[in-house]
Amino acid sequence: RELLPPWLVIAAGLTGIVLLCVSTKDVPITPPGTKYGIVLDVGPSRTILFIYQWTTTTNANKTRVIREFSSCAVQGPQVSNYSDSPQKVGKSLEPCLNWAQREIPAEQHSQTPLYLGATTSMRQLSPTHPTLSDDLLAALTVALKSSPFGFQGARILSSPEEEAFNWVAVNYVLQNFFKYNWQGQLVPSRKGMVGVLSVGGTSAQLTSEVEENQAPKEGVRLQLYGHTHNVYTRHCPCHGTDQLRSRLLSTLIR
Repeated sequence: RELLPPWLVIAAGLTGIVLLCVSTKDVPITPPGTKYGIVLDVGPSRTILFIYQWTTTTNANKTRVIREFSSCAVQGPQVSNYSDSPQKVGKSLEPCLNWAQREIPAEQHSQTPLYLGATTSMRQLSPTHPTLSDDLLAALTVALKSSPFGFQGARILSSPEEEAFNWVAVNYVLQNFFKYNWQGQLVPSRKGMVGVLSVGGTSAQLTSEVEENQAPKEGVRLQLYGHTHNVYTRHCPCHGTDQLRSRLLSTLIR
């Protein structure tokens, strides 16, 4: 029986040690039929670009099942603070748009829908400075149209729309629309929907589902996962964090 040469044994041992010491990283495998979508959330304090992902084969009652793939916080002040130079607001989006081009496969760029929704700060700016609000939205639109993605529009969301989307997000995360069984299959959740209380700086909003015959005109009607949901938001002015802080300081002073 012949023995292996000593140099070969030493080399094999060193190779094994190196392989054990070198850190490994799982390479994500994108399932076939994977699609992407981009949402730019222009909020009161900052703008965030979200990338969502889903597959064409995963549905729950004819509605896609999505997941958040990644996100990028836009550097700089909130959009409404670009009042002196509205043309610069589009420039501020470029780093995150370039990052999104690297995150999403190039062959998917033109098929990836891109939306922008502005909320509180732009909603407050619009009635007092409508020209400035229009200029900011126009600058954002120009920047997004120049990207390789499928731009679908930029607009200011109404308060009922914003709160309805918050309601959808919370119930989606809690798996109240659907859930996965022990076999990994999508099945009806059979849980009730929860209400959402969102507390802002100057007010609070309570959003919940109401019966169809009780749905006010200001409500939002949603068709999700095979069911119709009538969502209504009740506004509670003077119940925000600013008022809470003022009351706390007043109590401490007394």
